[in-house]
Amino acid sequence: MKRSSSSSTIAATLRQELERYAPGERLPSSRSLVERFAVSPVTVSRALAALAAEGLVITRPGAGAYRAHHGVVDTQAVDTSWQQIALTAEDQQHADPAPRIVDAACVFASLAVPPAGMIAFNGGYLHPSLQPQQALSAAFARAVRRPDAWERPPLDGLAGLRSWFAREVGGPGGGVIPSQVLVTGGGQAALTTSLQALAPPGSPVLVESPTYPGLLAAARAAGLRPVPVPVDDGGVRVDLLADAFATTGARVFYCQPLFHNPTGVVLAPDRRRRVTEIAHAAGAFVVEDDFARRLGHGGQLPPPLVADDAYGAVVHISSLTKPASPNLRVGALVARGPVMERLRAIQVVDSFFVPRPLQEAALELVGTPVWPRHLRTIASALEERREAMLAALRRYLPDVAATVRAPAGGYHLWLRLPDGADETALTAALLRADVAVSPGRPYFAAEAPAPHIRLSFADIAGTDEITEGIHRIATVFHTAGLATAL
Repeated sequence: MKRSSSSSTIAATLRQELERYAPGERLPSSRSLVERFAVSPVTVSRALAALAAEGLVITRPGAGAYRAHHGVVDTQAVDTSWQQIALTAEDQQHADPAPRIVDAACVFASLAVPPAGMIAFNGGYLHPSLQPQQALSAAFARAVRRPDAWERPPLDGLAGLRSWFAREVGGPGGGVIPSQVLVTGGGQAALTTSLQALAPPGSPVLVESPTYPGLLAAARAAGLRPVPVPVDDGGVRVDLLADAFATTGARVFYCQPLFHNPTGVVLAPDRRRRVTEIAHAAGAFVVEDDFARRLGHGGQLPPPLVADDAYGAVVHISSLTKPASPNLRVGALVARGPVMERLRAIQVVDSFFVPRPLQEAALELVGTPVWPRHLRTIASALEERREAMLAALRRYLPDVAATVRAPAGGYHLWLRLPDGADETALTAALLRADVAVSPGRPYFAAEAPAPHIRLSFADIAGTDEITEGIHRIATVFHTAGLATAL
């Protein structure tokens, strides 16, 4: 099934045809392209704009589009070899034990728009058909009509939005108050702010193993040393967590207690209090990434760790991006005590504040009856897609299906591959079959104990596409000798 927009398809076609035109030669008129592709003038304009952004064409208002001359852009060779030294050299008098490693390959992969025909089992956001796009448009329209929509917001965030996050995180017991909430530009921004606030460069940070690759990338980019603590069916191993604090002297533990990425597990009830107790005893903080709270498949959810935190040890991250749209980059940090002032200061230094129109639109969205209805809709849709993926695995890859945990929320399955399987080769073979998956290696801070792949069912048009994607995976598995029989 094609996932790209028609403008992308037109741009791809014209890109292939550019060799027919001499540099400076005029391309067909917009009107002729509209007739040829049977699309709107806006779609053609977007396609030409994409080619212009690549430097392949030049658009002249009122005159049309022309193939760019070779050499329009200054391509003079510049020797940048010195940068390899400048970006890695350390001041020997102030050398950090963990030099910064800025590797965002795994993040780029999850954010990339899949090409036409690709079944994207590696996505991290809801498919457009599951996003509340009409409600978002209406919310933004109402937000920008407010008299103060373009005034600077309070640095901590709009009072109404902070109050909403406080109620959402603290629950009916009122365990969180608005002054303990800092509005952020999404969950990833909150995560990087937390790392900068809590861990000095060169220090260790404890992480679940496996864990979210975006956290590992952010930690290494900040010069931190991720130290893995194994996860089992009940979440992080608290006995090993205590040992890790004692061994490393770490002052931060990052975790995802609810619908953990990538395993999908929920932290066991008897471990919840132990996590905060162990961190408090070590004089450390727990960074709780609650990214999937609004992606449950139905049923009662445990409260966030921060709601029951008796020590002020938990720094909580919440976000509206996952359940709404990748463009609604609004989240919150919740913390108690002096650490909030440091979080606030770092955010101000990094980005000043979250734009007011974005905050106003988020507040408009969550304050309407549409929002709870939308959450019920995506809960049902994600459960349906999860069941479709499990059913397809049982049909086409029964041996693999037998090892898969069915998560009660979130948007992905974690597949254990046979020992000796080559994740890199398998991922490349699946791409050739027009299926994109997430290899397991980037989810581990150290050596992976076994090969895995992660399959997301969020960024998928429907159950038929899921079934077809698993069938393609099974075909590749059998070609590679990783499964017994179809």
